[in-house]
Amino acid sequence: METLTHLMTGFGVALQPLSLLMMTLGLLLGLAVGVLPGLGGTAGVALLLPVTVLVPPTVAIIFLAAIYWGALYGGVITSVLFAIPGEPWSVALIFDGYPMAKKGQAGLALAAAFLASFVGIFVAAIFFVTLAMPLALFALKFGPAEMFGIMMLAFSTFVGLGRGSATKTLVSTCFGLILTMAGLDIVTGHPRLTFGTMALLSGFHFVPITIGLFGLGEIMIDGEERFSTEIKETIHAKLGWQDIKDGFKATKEHFGLTFFSAVLGFFVGILPGTGATPASFLGYGIAKQYSKHPEKYGEGAIEGVLAPQAAANAAGTGALLPMISLGIPGSPTAAVLLAGLYMWGLWPGPRLFIEQPVFVWGLIASLFLSGTVCLIICLLGTPVLASIMKIPWGLLTPIIVVACFIGSYVMRNLMFDVWCTLIFGLIGYVMKKLDYPLAPLAVALVLGGMTERFLRQTLIIGDGSPMAFFSSTISTVFMSIAFFLFLMPLGKHILGKIKANRKPAEA
Repeated sequence: METLTHLMTGFGVALQPLSLLMMTLGLLLGLAVGVLPGLGGTAGVALLLPVTVLVPPTVAIIFLAAIYWGALYGGVITSVLFAIPGEPWSVALIFDGYPMAKKGQAGLALAAAFLASFVGIFVAAIFFVTLAMPLALFALKFGPAEMFGIMMLAFSTFVGLGRGSATKTLVSTCFGLILTMAGLDIVTGHPRLTFGTMALLSGFHFVPITIGLFGLGEIMIDGEERFSTEIKETIHAKLGWQDIKDGFKATKEHFGLTFFSAVLGFFVGILPGTGATPASFLGYGIAKQYSKHPEKYGEGAIEGVLAPQAAANAAGTGALLPMISLGIPGSPTAAVLLAGLYMWGLWPGPRLFIEQPVFVWGLIASLFLSGTVCLIICLLGTPVLASIMKIPWGLLTPIIVVACFIGSYVMRNLMFDVWCTLIFGLIGYVMKKLDYPLAPLAVALVLGGMTERFLRQTLIIGDGSPMAFFSSTISTVFMSIAFFLFLMPLGKHILGKIKANRKPAEA
């Protein structure tokens, strides 16, 4: 009953005129970001983070979250109509969405994808409401040792459960942690890693680095791909009432699959280092594996549209749960939102539910509203949104680049931050080309300072003994899981070597 009361309070905040205006604006901007390849929801949120100082924190988080939801929806349009993923998580949608469009079912594919997105957000929001308070209350038992264990668990999840090379993931994480060490020592106050630069006494600012990595870096990658790849056949963007009715019918017919994919996506999303992209591929893979007609997948199966889209949107919502309850972002975009909380003077975790209930429940209520409003906008405005793709790339790129630099400068009015954006744009480009993941770097930038603080506090409490990190059952469990995940790639490598050596012997 108490949760329902809090939720009603949240709806009262989210339904205020300013909140609704900023939510709608955020959704439209997010849809545009999702449609444009090479920008992405993370870059969009980071780029507009400085603007939020003009509005109250509750309105600001609703605005930024709406950009995220809009980007989740927007990636559908280019994937289905152009076979170009506007977002990484919309790649799985191309497998069946684009073949449907080529068969003259573009409207049905779009309607089904939008409805699946709505189901994903709605189901995840219900889980969010159910689990947020218990998780936050559980976190009240945490001291420095337990919080350090959670930080290690967050980093180890990237290494143990992430895709690609564990070594590259570890390098990316360590690079982010090193960057957070620049500035004044939190105990002694002595400068470190400043190299005589006054601007570094306060450390690197998260926003300029994020804009560089996810903004400029992605623009460079996308510009290169535009010159080296051939644009596929474009399908006319048409979404009529019959398509919408057929979309509702298909979603209802396969609601069990859509609901299961949403639940799966939510629990994938709450794991640090995962997010919407692996959830969409996992949803698609499981749907295909357990289908009675797996041969239809890749040829235009409606299930291949519903499953990945529901999973992706649920995962995007789920990534916010550990951010709000524990202060651990579940995705790069959640990391940017977490940086926003710190910028507004708010500290995520259990105390946030007690000290700022209007903020927390306003955000939770906006999940339901954003999903509904975005569904209506998409069903009615698909042709207009698709026309964004017709804007010349040569005209659009300079505007985005200038906006990146302006967004970096206004945070602290320092040219140093502008140079950081440029340099980290180049670093992001190189890391992408060399297949180094950016998400661990972004999360390390956000969590690095807190990790050091909890490390120092635990060692001081334990009089320098490393056993202080295992002083309670909770911290012992967290640290044990973290060690297991850190060592998991090494164990897989050793087992692979053993199996490889056994095969010649058996032969």
